[in-house]
Amino acid sequence: MIPRSPRQLDVYRAGVIPYAEAHELQRELVEARKAGQIHDTLLLLEHPPVLTLGRGAKAENILFSREVLAAQGVSVEEVGRGGDVTYHGPGQLVGYPIIDLHPDRLDVRKYVASLEETMIRTAADYGVHAERIEGLNGAWVGQRKIGAVGVRISRWVTMHGFALNNTTELSHFQLIVPCGISDKGVTSLERETGEGVPMRELQERVVHHFASLYEAEVTWHEGAPTLDETRGEDAGAVAPGH
Repeated sequence: MIPRSPRQLDVYRAGVIPYAEAHELQRELVEARKAGQIHDTLLLLEHPPVLTLGRGAKAENILFSREVLAAQGVSVEEVGRGGDVTYHGPGQLVGYPIIDLHPDRLDVRKYVASLEETMIRTAADYGVHAERIEGLNGAWVGQRKIGAVGVRISRWVTMHGFALNNTTELSHFQLIVPCGISDKGVTSLERETGEGVPMRELQERVVHHFASLYEAEVTWHEGAPTLDETRGEDAGAVAPGH
């Protein structure tokens, strides 16, 4: 078997971005990737508190009115990913890969499994044993979800992605039935180990594992991308930790 050539992966440390803004950025990057104007891209970021409703979301899985949620500073967004309702907020590392699976990675299940495996390996770096549960997506510590996965794939280009709980405010998950699963809990690296991981360090571990699984060569960038930058102008690449 002839080995595959490594792919170029541009990784952006995008900071804290409102969900709607990040969603629009993803859409723009997906179109640019389809047109061959950018490399495969991974956005790493956090969101202000938000509930996102996937295509399969049920209204009854949000346990409070939007007025109550707004009073707590939690917004609600309907999105095009698979799955039900989930929570994003500060202290949670969100990763949005914008990747062309064509021509040699045309396997959706394997792609989803690679996102889960990225979180499982990252958790293991900190002594947390996470695993899959048959029939459910995500990474689990016992019966508690530590990492969620939800993707959308259009013409083999991916968007949405994964969310790994680090120092996430877990009480906000009590606003919903997470992912529509009523008999399971949630957890975080902080809950499991007694302390959180510095976010930059956690980003580096996640990217290490993702790039290994995806056979990619990584270029790091600070800040969210603009399309002018991603289409070929110098985006200010930096080494990890700088």
